[in-house]
Amino acid sequence: MNGFYEFQFYLFSLLAIASALLFVTRRNPVPASLWLVNVMLALAGLYVMLDAPFVGVIQVLVYAGAIMVVFVFVVMLLNLGRSEITDIRSLGARLGAGMVGLALLANLLVVQRQHIPRVALAPSVDNVVNDVAASLFTDYLVAFELTSLVLLVAVIGAVLLAKKRVRL
Repeated sequence: MNGFYEFQFYLFSLLAIASALLFVTRRNPVPASLWLVNVMLALAGLYVMLDAPFVGVIQVLVYAGAIMVVFVFVVMLLNLGRSEITDIRSLGARLGAGMVGLALLANLLVVQRQHIPRVALAPSVDNVVNDVAASLFTDYLVAFELTSLVLLVAVIGAVLLAKKRVRL
């Protein structure tokens, strides 16, 4: 592993660990779920570095995209995020934002200074994606549709639980 990839690995790993710690220490569920999205994005970066781009893309699309959007929607629908108001002008928030900005700037400078050849995807990657898609929408179509139905029922249940009872 050369220096560039080692730096990237430690950057994504540190980002995932720090975001996971911030996820479990938040009292407000909305920022906690957003930190969980950050963990999932860092894990997707690690998957791509491990030569698993399909798993990385699925991590972003399915987990960070679809499932976390539904989770944040339900949390906001239940009004669970009103108990805590954060002050963005605090010293800790400024320091954290500054450190993340410096890390991203250093990453950009390293990428710009090094000439890293583009790695062509192996010809078998397309076959793997086609095989997974074909089996997902043929052999496992019923399970796929039942999963979407379970998620829909969960959202409807959360709406019904959150709905305030009106007395006449």
